[in-house]
Amino acid sequence: MREKLLAKLQQLHAQAPDKLPVVTLDEYFSGNTEEECIAPNQVGYGRPSLADLYKRFQTIEQRPEVQGVFVGMHSDWDMALEDSATWPAAENIHILANATQDAVAAWIDGLEADGVIEGWPYGEHPAAPKPKPGFQVFTVCWD
Repeated sequence: MREKLLAKLQQLHAQAPDKLPVVTLDEYFSGNTEEECIAPNQVGYGRPSLADLYKRFQTIEQRPEVQGVFVGMHSDWDMALEDSATWPAAENIHILANATQDAVAAWIDGLEADGVIEGWPYGEHPAAPKPKPGFQVFTVCWD
C-alpha cells in the first residue's frame, strides 16, 4: 500500500511540483498505522487514533451531501521516500460537500481539528477532484 501511494504521489508531484498532491481517503489510510502522519501535534492530546480518524471520515464520506473525502499532503510528504519506516505526511482532509461550513464543522466535532475552511488552502492541484455543481471544497485543518 505504501509503495503504491508513494508512486502516485511522485506522479502527482511531477505533474505539478508547486502544488501539494491530493489522494483518496482509502489510498492514504489503507495499511497506514503511523499515528503521527497527520495532526502529530494532537496525538496524545485528544485526537482520536488513526484508525478512528479513518472510520470517522469514512462515515462522513457516506453522507448523501458528500461527494468525496480526500487527503491533502504535507509539503514534507517526500521524506517518506528516504525512510522506509515513514508514511507520507498529510496536512489536512478535504471534504467535497453540498453543505454549510457549520454543518461540516459539526461532522468533525471531537477530532481536535483547528476548524474547517472553504477551498484549497495551498492552491488546487490540477489532478484534485472537481466539485460537482452545488458542491464545494471544505478543508479540515490541524496546526
